Amino acid sequence: MIHPGPLGDLLLAVPALRALRAASTSRPLILAAQPRLGALLKALEIVDGHLDFESLGLGPLFVEDGPALPPPAFKDVARVVCWFGARDPVFTRRLGEAAAGVVVASPTGDSVKAVWEHLLATVDAPAHSWRRAIAVPPAVAEAGRAALQKAGWDGRSALLVVHAGAGGAGKRWPADGFAGVLAALGAVRQLTILLNEGPADLDAVAALGSRLDGRAHVLRGLTLPELAGALSYATAYLGNDSGPSHLAASLGVASIILYAEANRPWWPWGPEARPLSVTTTHVDVRDVAAVRDRLAALLG
Repeated sequence: MIHPGPLGDLLLAVPALRALRAASTSRPLILAAQPRLGALLKALEIVDGHLDFESLGLGPLFVEDGPALPPPAFKDVARVVCWFGARDPVFTRRLGEAAAGVVVASPTGDSVKAVWEHLLATVDAPAHSWRRAIAVPPAVAEAGRAALQKAGWDGRSALLVVHAGAGGAGKRWPADGFAGVLAALGAVRQLTILLNEGPADLDAVAALGSRLDGRAHVLRGLTLPELAGALSYATAYLGNDSGPSHLAASLGVASIILYAEANRPWWPWGPEARPLSVTTTHVDVRDVAAVRDRLAALLG
């Protein structure tokens, strides 16, 4: 299975990956993706193995008279599902000539149907419920627990993980919005708030942290498997449209995920996710109230 996309997009493919794996019980399911993302899905036991997407060397297939792939490229592969290059007829044809059982499809569909449903449809999945939460293996959970305790969790109190960053400015709810919601949690006793900080989230975490008067701890520098393990202990999760938010939703964490309305097709498949459309250009008091009420319900 080939998907070079970012974390959130790849996690939307989990139902389709499950369907592929169930249909191919006699053969392992190998994911070609960004290395750290492939390692995450292997650690979570969604795929049997992974390899670096770049190692496939698919670039020449976009050129009509480009060189063929080396013979070992798809040796012993019974089926190839490629969510990459579908808009290029040359690539689609030449990949079909290079391997057996090739399906080349768009990774996002027509932007009307939910992306995860589109991906599931591309593999002709039989009727089944593919949306069960991902169960975190014990070793992954233990690594996550250690990271949480290092960041300041006592191991007993309710845990709220907040992700204020996102890959693009249009996906980020303003820090004042998050701060307004979290300020309303003052009456919730025995609650630890952890701000997740990935490599691209420093500014977002600093902006929110400065508004919380030291009440929140910061969870930083985690690998994706460690983050998955940490999220498995969360009582609730609040975050922007981002890879970590899709991960929380996929793990079955009670999650409020904030989306610009135009990104509705990218809502998660996770059974406990509570996606909510908000205005990302400024703080709307109605959005703050809606997020606050939903979060209060999750925290009891």
